[in-house]
Amino acid sequence: MSRPLVAITAYPLNAEGRTHLPAEYYDAVRRAGGTALLIPPGETDPAGLLDAVDALVLTGGGDLHPDSVGGETHPEVYGTSLERDALEVELARLAAERGTPTLAICRGMQILNVVLGGTIHLHLPDVVDGEVVHRAEPPGPIPHAVEIDADSLVGRVMGRTEAETTSWHHQALADLAPGLRCVARAADGTVEAVELAGHPFLLAVQWHPEITAAQDPTQQALFDALIRHARAVSA
Repeated sequence: MSRPLVAITAYPLNAEGRTHLPAEYYDAVRRAGGTALLIPPGETDPAGLLDAVDALVLTGGGDLHPDSVGGETHPEVYGTSLERDALEVELARLAAERGTPTLAICRGMQILNVVLGGTIHLHLPDVVDGEVVHRAEPPGPIPHAVEIDADSLVGRVMGRTEAETTSWHHQALADLAPGLRCVARAADGTVEAVELAGHPFLLAVQWHPEITAAQDPTQQALFDALIRHARAVSA
């Protein structure tokens, strides 16, 4: 059986002029049976890129640039890249329109929501009560539980209505875009997963399943399901 080709968005250039991506992303895709193709910011033909692959992973990372979210900013905004935003906005738009099997993670979920007409909280601690910590300080990953709708694709894929997740973010979805359905929340009400109505397979999660996927089959299941759908589309 052929291995589906999965486009995985990479981080922007760092101070040394290098782009990179944590290995956990492509390791999870490979374990699921896919072949990883890392896509750096600056690619000028996102439509042609999606033509050449079977699935898409929109990864986490730095914040959306203020110009990508209507010009609003916040002192806590960091790691922005208009070049990265431009590519991922177009990839998300095309994947939603075309029905490309897609898994959007953390920043990727925020990109998707903005592209489809939603908004984001620029700094989540300003709007929640602190009951749930969504990133460690200094910034790093931290576990917390999420409640998942049983009647959702995420719930069926993970086989859970509650899951322990690894979180690393300070921004989150505010107003949901038309067509997006919230299917998981943290105890403080933060949107933790969404699905796109009418799309054959578009899952977006606010947590980082790739970090624990090697040890946690429920997190690896998100990547496994992506590859199954990619095979079905390419068959």
